[in-house]
Amino acid sequence: MKRILIADDAGFMRASLKMLLEKNGFQVVGEAENGAVAVKKYKELKPDIVTMDITMPELDGIGAIKIIKQLDPDCKIVVISAMGQEVFVREAVLAGAKGFILKPYQEPHLLETLNKL
Repeated sequence: MKRILIADDAGFMRASLKMLLEKNGFQVVGEAENGAVAVKKYKELKPDIVTMDITMPELDGIGAIKIIKQLDPDCKIVVISAMGQEVFVREAVLAGAKGFILKPYQEPHLLETLNKL
């Protein structure tokens, strides 16, 4: 069972993603409301996968990806964001994200992406 950390500033997004993932056999080990909390929880929980929003207060997703990648070069991070402009996708991938899913996401696409990691 893959252990997942969800990072998104919207509580309803975290809750809906958690419900979807748990009903499909993933274990959600933590949630973070911003990039700084995501980095802290990554260190504590050592999840298999992180889902990361881009636009968050305090530390955005791109910044959090860069820090987590320095801590663990083998980390698996998938960005789930409404910011689908090419510049954000490229920035996320260059920072170390393994995938980019556009909100609102399609459940089969999300599950397929996470299962490939």
